[in-house]
Amino acid sequence: MKIHEYQAKELFRKYQIPVPNGKPAFTVDEAMNVAKSLSSNGPWVVKAQIHAGGRGKGGGVKVAKTMDEVKTYASSILGMNLVTHQTGPEGKVVKRLLVEDGCNIASEFYLAVTLDRVSSQLVIMASPAGGMDIEHVAATTPEKIFKEWVNPITGLRDFQCRSLSMKMGFAGPQAKAFTDILKKLIRLFIESDCSLAEINPLTVTKEGNVLALDAKVDFDENALFRHPSFAELRDENEEDPSETAAKKFDLSYISLDGNIGCMVNGAGLAMATMDIIKYEGGSPANFLDVGGGATQEKVTEAFKIILSDKKVKAVLVNIFGGIMKCDVIANGIIAAAKQLNLTVPLVVRLEGTNVELGKKLLNESGLKLETATGMKEAAQKVVAAAGGSK
Repeated sequence: MKIHEYQAKELFRKYQIPVPNGKPAFTVDEAMNVAKSLSSNGPWVVKAQIHAGGRGKGGGVKVAKTMDEVKTYASSILGMNLVTHQTGPEGKVVKRLLVEDGCNIASEFYLAVTLDRVSSQLVIMASPAGGMDIEHVAATTPEKIFKEWVNPITGLRDFQCRSLSMKMGFAGPQAKAFTDILKKLIRLFIESDCSLAEINPLTVTKEGNVLALDAKVDFDENALFRHPSFAELRDENEEDPSETAAKKFDLSYISLDGNIGCMVNGAGLAMATMDIIKYEGGSPANFLDVGGGATQEKVTEAFKIILSDKKVKAVLVNIFGGIMKCDVIANGIIAAAKQLNLTVPLVVRLEGTNVELGKKLLNESGLKLETATGMKEAAQKVVAAAGGSK
C-alpha cells in the first residue's frame, strides 16, 4: 500500500526524522493559505502529490518565490495529467498538493530501507549521489550505491552506521545526524510493517542541517490488520479501480498489459497459467487468484473485474478443485456468464474433485465456451481465441 509524500512526512515527524514544514492543499486557495501560514516571504515549494516518482522532471515540483507564483504553480499543477517514468505514458491526474518551506540545498544524498528477500534481512541502500537521477546512478555507476544488511536478531549495529557515514562523506555533527536519521528510519520501517522507506533526497543544507526533503513509504498489505489507522491514508484515486474492487471481495488481482483474462485459484497455479500463456505466444491481461474457497458471488465479481478491462479479447478459467469442488465452480461460471451476458471467447480447464460433473454442467449450459483437459491445450485454445500469438 502506497501513501502520499505529505502522509509519509507526517509519519517521519512522529519518529522525529527532520523534514521541512509543510501541509497538504486540495485547492489553489488552500495552497496560498498554507504558504502564508509557513512564511511571509518564501520561498515555498509546490509539489504534486501522486503515487509515483519523477515528479520534478515531469513539471510537478516548482519553487515559488512570491505568493503570485504560489498561485500560478498551484493552478497549473492541480488537475494536470502528470506523466513521469513511473506513471507510464497515461500519466496521473494531480488532485492534491504539498506546500512547504523551501531550503538552501548544499548537497543531496539517497537513503532507503527495504527487504532483501534473498537473505531474509533488511537492507539499507545509501548513496552520495541522490536526487532526481538516482535511477541513472543505479544503472550506470552502481558502485556509488552502498549497502548494509540488518540482521533481524542483532539489529542495526553502530559500526554499520559509522561505515555508511564514512562512505557518504559525513563527518562530525552531520555524521551524528545521519546516524540518528538512519536508526529512526529502521525503527519506523519495522514498527510500521513497511516494504519500503525511502528518502530522496536526504539533504544537507547550506546551514549544515540534515533533513529529509522527500519521503516515500510503502506498507506491506499483509500486515495492515495490525495497523487499522493506516486505512485512512489510502487514496483509492491513485489505485487501479479493478484492484480496489477486487480487495472488497478478497480477490487477489493485478492488472497487466495483455489481452487474455485469467481466473485461477491459487497463486502458484496463477503464475504457471500466465507463464504457459506467454509460452504459447499470448499475453495475460491480469493475475487473478480467486482463492481456495471461491463462491458463486466471488466468481461473478471476478468475471466483472476481468471484463472491465477493455483490452481483454478472451478469458481462461483454470481451476483445480481441491477444497473447491469443480461442480460448484462450474455453476458459478455459468451463472456469472449469463448474468454478465458474456460475449468474449471463454476457455475453461477444470481438474480435481467432481471434475466430470463440472464438465457436464458446462457442456450442457448452452454457453459458447470451450473446455480443455490440460494447461497446454487450454493455453493454446485461449491464445487462438484472442487472435493468435503476438
